Amino acid sequence: MRLVLHSLLLAGCATLSLAAQAQTPWVVKQQWVSAHESFLASDALQGRKSASRDETIAAVYVASQFESFGIKPAPGMGNSYLQTAVLPKPRLDGTGRLNMAGKVEASGLTLFTSSGQAISGKLSLAASEDPKALGTEEIVLVKGQARLMDWYQTAARQGAKLVIARESEETRKLYAQMGGQPRLMREGSAQGKPRPTLLTVPAALYDQLAAAAGQAITLEPPAIVEDKLITTNVIGHLQGSDPKAGTLLFSAHLDHLGLQSDGVTIMHGANDNASGVTAVLEVARALAAGERPKRSVLFVCFGAEEMGLLGATYFAKNPPIPLTEIIANLEFEMIGAQDPKLPAKTLMMTGFERSDFGETMKARGFQITADPYPEHKFFERSDNYQLALAGIVAHTVSGWATTPTYHKADDDIAHLDLPFMTAVIQSLIEPARWLANSDYKPMWKPGGKPTR
Repeated sequence: MRLVLHSLLLAGCATLSLAAQAQTPWVVKQQWVSAHESFLASDALQGRKSASRDETIAAVYVASQFESFGIKPAPGMGNSYLQTAVLPKPRLDGTGRLNMAGKVEASGLTLFTSSGQAISGKLSLAASEDPKALGTEEIVLVKGQARLMDWYQTAARQGAKLVIARESEETRKLYAQMGGQPRLMREGSAQGKPRPTLLTVPAALYDQLAAAAGQAITLEPPAIVEDKLITTNVIGHLQGSDPKAGTLLFSAHLDHLGLQSDGVTIMHGANDNASGVTAVLEVARALAAGERPKRSVLFVCFGAEEMGLLGATYFAKNPPIPLTEIIANLEFEMIGAQDPKLPAKTLMMTGFERSDFGETMKARGFQITADPYPEHKFFERSDNYQLALAGIVAHTVSGWATTPTYHKADDDIAHLDLPFMTAVIQSLIEPARWLANSDYKPMWKPGGKPTR
């Protein structure tokens, strides 16, 4: 009798012990966060250049982490976590030619973007240095080159065809950050308007153009060269207990700008976006360690984001499960620094006002708030947008979205706030567990779903 009672007591204690473990809050450890960053943003990976061997190595690292957590490959992918995309990649080869009153200029032109089409029209001079003052001009010579991307974004919204700015040290640095090659922009903006061509010219030519305001000019773009690139998405899958409950998608992009043309400077991308990959990995670790959730969960790290959201676009066209089964996507982008505009230990969510997703997760304890930079249109500039266009409620969360290290050589581990990263990832764990086990389905608010 005593032996039976002793056995029952031991069994009861074991049950209580397991229950206590199940109820113990998950703790994200800073050393895990640091370990991911120490590899992904190391010199060894040389900045994980888009569609490169280093991007693939990063993908293999993520896949190995998924396997160690017990995360499986996605349905239909066999034993592989890697989704390889061979994509056509048209690019502009050269700088173009500017024809003004029969005089052709070709030297010194720096073409940042182009539609690939020749542009002709009357040259207008911007009325002020404020990009917001841009009117209906189709070809505009702008002032204040330090705000070049503000001009470009305003021009995209207004429907301008060509934006010309004076070359400066700031524009040369920006061109280097873009990879030192013009980008072919064939798709329209979110407003359905063609994206403008962006061009900088030397000071002497800028002055000539300013004196010729009102005259007709023509920009002939360089030739289009068709390349092919191979980029890699890495996909992990946590099978839920209810096949009808839908699937969650947590994502980030793997790649960055790589080794620069000088052969020395490494754009490590510790914040952009090794930090986002780290968040995906730590959410995956936490959810895989607990009881099997009701909903299935996909964990995806996209390739070639820096080349124009190419990995996410390929995933959206070639998903391992039907997109209709994905009920929500949360993308992590640059969560490595505290934004001085936001409350402490808080991330911003792009397009917060477009759906009820953000406010619901915030009410559950996820430390997020609305995007304080609506003028930058961040909602449309990250991988989430490809999923949102497919109808999925999809948003990106970021830390300091306008950090001074953006696309610069000092985006390295030394400039990360690891305690901040750890805290904001930690704040998502319990809300993510709740989301994975609830019946709640995020919904677009009226007018919130993007159409283009």
